[in-house]
Amino acid sequence: MTTLDPTTGQPLPNDAIQRVLYICSKAHIYQIPPLTSSKGFQASDWTSPTRPTAKQIFTARVRIIETSQSSSSSLRAAIVLEDPKTGDLFAAAPYTAPAVVQQALDSSRFFAVRVVGEGGMRATLGLGFEERGEAFDFSIALAEQRKVLGMDSDEAGRGKSAGVQATAAEEPKRDFSLKEGESIHVELGGKGRRVKNTTAEENTGLFSIKPPPGSSGSGTMPVLVPPPSAADVRSGRSRSPSKAQAQDLGFDDGEFGEFQ
Repeated sequence: MTTLDPTTGQPLPNDAIQRVLYICSKAHIYQIPPLTSSKGFQASDWTSPTRPTAKQIFTARVRIIETSQSSSSSLRAAIVLEDPKTGDLFAAAPYTAPAVVQQALDSSRFFAVRVVGEGGMRATLGLGFEERGEAFDFSIALAEQRKVLGMDSDEAGRGKSAGVQATAAEEPKRDFSLKEGESIHVELGGKGRRVKNTTAEENTGLFSIKPPPGSSGSGTMPVLVPPPSAADVRSGRSRSPSKAQAQDLGFDDGEFGEFQ
């Protein structure tokens, strides 16, 4: 049996293999007006009871056919509209891009299909299913075929590439190189950290803390040692300063200033 091209009706090579991915025995074909909005198609305009803008011209059998050819390693698919009684070809839409079939915005049962006629003439026809289940299966079959043909990955890759190119075009190039005479100053951590110098004074009960360099203070700041403990007081080992200590502190050890 000779295999025919579903879009042209011409015989295919002997190594061609066809698979029917979807079939619906009855669907309505409409002659719809050209698209006037960038949003999409409205099926309610086609089937309005009072003033319809579309004309039903045919009742067709709808098939989605996949054709593969081993000699050329080619794989393609087509939506075929046929006479349900005789099987004669009415119109065919090679499924080469997702835009070939567009679902109506206001109904899940209606689609706009871009068909190709003799001589490459193109027309957009309305396709309406009587049952929602038939329309759902039609959409699923097209989605699976997009994966097989790689349409989804191509669309995602083109969108990502366009986004990267747009971002690169919007962002101006900046020059971070050093010009002649410019230098980089690196400030290390720890600058301004205070260093405490605790040098004990000889023969005194004091020790001094020297202020850090660059501070407003001058000289050393005396700090008293802790008072004697209670045990030292009871044992009589109080830490009272000696005469040498008193002189160092500026006290007079004469007749009226001597410690008793």
